[in-house]
Amino acid sequence: MSNNIIVAIDGYSSCGKSTLAKALAKKLHFIYVDSGAMYRAVALYFLRNNVDLNNHEQIAEALEKIHLNFHSRDYQTHITLNDEEVSDEIRLMPVSETVSAVSAIREVRKEMVKQQQRMGKSKNIVMDGRDIGTAVFPDAPLKIFMTADPKVRAERRYKEMLPKNPDITLEEVFENIAHRDYQDTTRTESPLVRAEDAIILDNTNLTPEQQLDFALEKVHDLGNY
Repeated sequence: MSNNIIVAIDGYSSCGKSTLAKALAKKLHFIYVDSGAMYRAVALYFLRNNVDLNNHEQIAEALEKIHLNFHSRDYQTHITLNDEEVSDEIRLMPVSETVSAVSAIREVRKEMVKQQQRMGKSKNIVMDGRDIGTAVFPDAPLKIFMTADPKVRAERRYKEMLPKNPDITLEEVFENIAHRDYQDTTRTESPLVRAEDAIILDNTNLTPEQQLDFALEKVHDLGNY
């Protein structure tokens, strides 16, 4: 049984999960595990090694050779692929164009869950996603499920996207969020559901600072930190 503390943060899109997770990890000196970065690193390996996304044998062989890890430096979380720092390279366009297809592959998702669980055995971590408290760390001592009014989530997302997408409308963003909610909650593989023991954090009317205070209080309530 691991004595490490795992904070699992799940919830709907555009709820600010990663913002809270990063701030909480920094405050506690925990490692923030960016599950999205992990799928990007796999996509990078597949691109470098010309892995055919329709060839299950190639995928299985490639996954056996991939080892991912996270470490903190200069208050930033960095990811390594087979001990090589790839934090910047995984953000380049070729990876961005491939990662959705890679992350939809069942074998990839199963392997990433295994590697995420391995990380949880060796260090204190904060991880955010859609199925962290249900599929990845069902025994995590602290699970937070984030939600907010869909209109508020759409407004936040709209303000984020507007500088780079001046033609986008609030209606489009709202429809996209509604579509993502439907996909997340109805998919076959690890659908978005609140774990029975997850604490609900409705941040409709909360500032990022208030959310962080809420999460810190729940960590301290564990009694062993």
